[in-house]
This record gives sequence, structure tokens and C-alpha cells, in this order.
Amino acid sequence: MTVHPILTVPDPRLKLVSKPVERVDDDLRNLMDDMVETMYEADGIGLAAIQIGVDKRVIVMDLSEKRDSPRYFVNPVVTPLTEETKPYSEGCLSIPDVYDEVERPARVSVKYLDYDGNEREEIAEDLFAVCIQHEMDHLEGVLFIDYLSRLKRDRAVKKVQKLVKSRLEAAE
Repeated sequence: MTVHPILTVPDPRLKLVSKPVERVDDDLRNLMDDMVETMYEADGIGLAAIQIGVDKRVIVMDLSEKRDSPRYFVNPVVTPLTEETKPYSEGCLSIPDVYDEVERPARVSVKYLDYDGNEREEIAEDLFAVCIQHEMDHLEGVLFIDYLSRLKRDRAVKKVQKLVKSRLEAAE
């Protein structure tokens, strides 16, 4: 398995709409395994393929306390099941060290193909609902900071650029 670099804002690839996956095969499973390894290395709970530069409709996540229960979502479709929304303080591996509150539907239905290509459907609530919607947004080229005011969004991008620059300088 390979740990991939995670794209950060303002990389234009993060704004791409990801393409549907035609079939779940060994190559896709290898990609998903790499994504899980990358997510764990970055201490994240979810990762969309586009965040490592692959524009496929694939999400991985692990909400378990022990970080030992990865989940795989291929070609996911999320449908809100309620008009009730809940605020949640979100962060993102592509926007390191930035957190802000986003309102999302409290309960959603998720249809997807799993790691083996089997069709699945389930109801997501609480952190699962927040995470799947956040990662779904990535597949549509939307970042959580897109829900914030222009001022907060611009500040977030500048903060990340500064952080990335300082990390690069420290690595030299």
C-alpha cells in the first residue's frame, strides 16, 4: 500500500466533479487500500479520491475509535431524509488546521457499491451523516469552506498556503 500526498487548497483539482466508476476491480481496490492508508497516516476520518488527485467517485472513511474499521463507498448517492439540519464543526485534510461550523441534513440515505462491488443502502445519522455528506461534496468539487462567508473562505485559503509554505521550508 502507498501513502499519497493530499491536495490542499487552492489546488484546482479539488474543484473537479469526479467521474463515476465503471466497475469495482482489483485496481480500484488497490486505490481504496491506498486511500485508507493515506487517511490513517493523515489522522483523518474520511477521504475522497479527488483529494489524492484521482477524479473517481470513491470515498473511504473510518469512524471507529480504534481506527480499524475502514468503510468504502463507490459511486455513492446521498439523499436527505429530513429537512432538519444540525450544525457540526468540520475540518478537512485538504484544508489543514481550519475548522468551522457547517449545517447539514441530520439524517440521510446512502446508496453505494462496497469494496466488493455489492450494492448497499443505509441510513446515516450523527457523525456518519456529516462525514458522508462532507466527502460527497468533494466528489462534486465542493469544499466545506464553500459554505462559509467569502472572508472566512479567503482567510482559510491564506492560512493553508502559509502552512504549506512553512512545511516546505522546514523540509529543505
